Amino acid sequence: MKVKTRLVGHSKTLTIPKEYSVPVGTEFDVSQNADGSLLFKPADRNPFEGDWYHKDLRQTDITLGSEVLDSEWAQ
Repeated sequence: MKVKTRLVGHSKTLTIPKEYSVPVGTEFDVSQNADGSLLFKPADRNPFEGDWYHKDLRQTDITLGSEVLDSEWAQ
């Protein structure tokens, strides 16, 4: 997909297509690589903002159903 820069005031603007579902107001850190490409990374979010702490933060089981049998640990 191609996007084109537009001049808005004294700034150049890139439009983010709707299918990327980037919320309005999202902040990005921007860097330019040696080849001239631009990299937009979401800025670090403030851990004291939002309601992330209302979510269930328990770690999920990463064994994916496999069991450790007692015989595996026997000497």
